[in-house]
Amino acid sequence: MNLDWLKLKILDIYLIKKVLGAYFLSIVLVISIAVVFDFSEKIDTFATASFKRIVMDYYLNFIPYFANLFSPLFTFIAVIFITSKLADDSEIIAMFSGGISFHRVVKPYMYSAAVIAMLSFFLSNFVIPPANKVRLEFLSEYKNSYRRSSSVNNVQLEIAKGEVLFVGNYDSNSRRAYRMSLEKFDGKTLVSRTTAQFADYDSLGVWHLRKYVRRDFVGMEETLYQGECMDTTINCDPSDFFVFDHQQEQMSNKQLRRFIERQKSRGVGNVQDFEIELAKRYSSPFAAFVLTLIGFAVSSRKVKGGMGINLGIGLLLSFAYIMFDTVSASFAVSGMMSPWLAVWIPNLVFAVIAAYMYKRAPK
Repeated sequence: MNLDWLKLKILDIYLIKKVLGAYFLSIVLVISIAVVFDFSEKIDTFATASFKRIVMDYYLNFIPYFANLFSPLFTFIAVIFITSKLADDSEIIAMFSGGISFHRVVKPYMYSAAVIAMLSFFLSNFVIPPANKVRLEFLSEYKNSYRRSSSVNNVQLEIAKGEVLFVGNYDSNSRRAYRMSLEKFDGKTLVSRTTAQFADYDSLGVWHLRKYVRRDFVGMEETLYQGECMDTTINCDPSDFFVFDHQQEQMSNKQLRRFIERQKSRGVGNVQDFEIELAKRYSSPFAAFVLTLIGFAVSSRKVKGGMGINLGIGLLLSFAYIMFDTVSASFAVSGMMSPWLAVWIPNLVFAVIAAYMYKRAPK
């Protein structure tokens, strides 16, 4: 009976357990340190909060956010650590001596990277956005720097094709807009303009225009209507007036796409942060494969100096990746580069490095 297939499956399970175990262990160790430092930094903020709220509303939502943020770094460290340990104990050499090829050994590493990538995508889309909402609302309640503004000035939106809404000021507490105007165009020709000194928004989505004036234009003729109150529906919600800090981190992928499309259709061009966030949710899981390949290629050879040399190289490369990722994202924020291209450039560059190192590693 040929047991080669069974042996290889056992090897896969053995290496996958090693890599994933080191990955989750590194998360526990680093996040534990991060929680201690974060608590010491925010101890004044937490002074008036209950212990239950600090744990349930803040730190239970803090942990998945930062664990996923540094997931590529944890992946790289885990691969470097496990592979260096295997090489130092001559287990890699024993695998090659048993007739297992270099390319076959790397397969369970890629399986582990696939598990990490799927976990990262799941967290970023389904777990972290609602968690961020609770965490940031907690900070907005206890830390002034995170409080959202309740009013906004000089809002201009294209709410539909040929319809432009302008609001001088909107206050979310009173649900009242001041100096509102709605203009309708046929091509480049103005056909109607409605202004109101102020307007109230109700829970049914109706705007109550107060002291309004409406002008309809047909050719050179103008028809004037005015009154104390007029009820109307407008194709927008007051929440569309606000873009606040970290808003993109509280949206799922579907909500991000919808928001970006709606804002662009309304002539709002400052959506780079939202496009970068969406692009990163796809590029970050892919980074697990790239960094796993580099980590394996770097540490699969037994070197003088042991694990320390490989870990040093691994940390240097991982920090280089994070720095490159941060710098390239800044080009997208400034408008110099497409957000998707800026976010994916580090992966593409390091994928070339990974392919080169992987090709040379068996030699």
